[in-house]
Amino acid sequence: MPIPEFVVELRRHVRHAPLWLIGATAVVLRGTGPTEEVLLVRRADTDEWSPVTGITEPGQEVHESAVREVLEETSVVAEVERLVWVSTTEPVTHVNGDQAQYVDHTFRMRWVSGEPAVGDDENHEARWWPTSGLPPMRPHFGDRVTVALSDPDVVLLGNPPVRPGR
Repeated sequence: MPIPEFVVELRRHVRHAPLWLIGATAVVLRGTGPTEEVLLVRRADTDEWSPVTGITEPGQEVHESAVREVLEETSVVAEVERLVWVSTTEPVTHVNGDQAQYVDHTFRMRWVSGEPAVGDDENHEARWWPTSGLPPMRPHFGDRVTVALSDPDVVLLGNPPVRPGR
């Protein structure tokens, strides 16, 4: 389901007005060293590659929503290793005109089982990519992958990491 039912119900009242929502990004890894891979999806709304993202349902723990979204969108079972970044996205206007802004929680996750397969209508494709050869992504999605691959003792809050050339 692309839009959670609680958001559909809110939209009946607020139409396209901005909503403040809790999001989760799942950077799922498999393998180690030179064979390490990251699970990415090619999104139906933009036709661009990204890690799995989603909205946390009311009453749900944010890390549980990351696990749920990975399974729903890619048919892969993954477990959370750690929270790596909490940030606020720029305001977003979705293709249907809905406006939102997200408090995103990026999780480094580890593959448990399953092979990627598109599980819903949110994506056109799901597959593993070598961490040494990722496809082009929007900077904010690339930043999330970079942070998940970085120092395991750091949780970033707020501003994105510095990318080369910035």
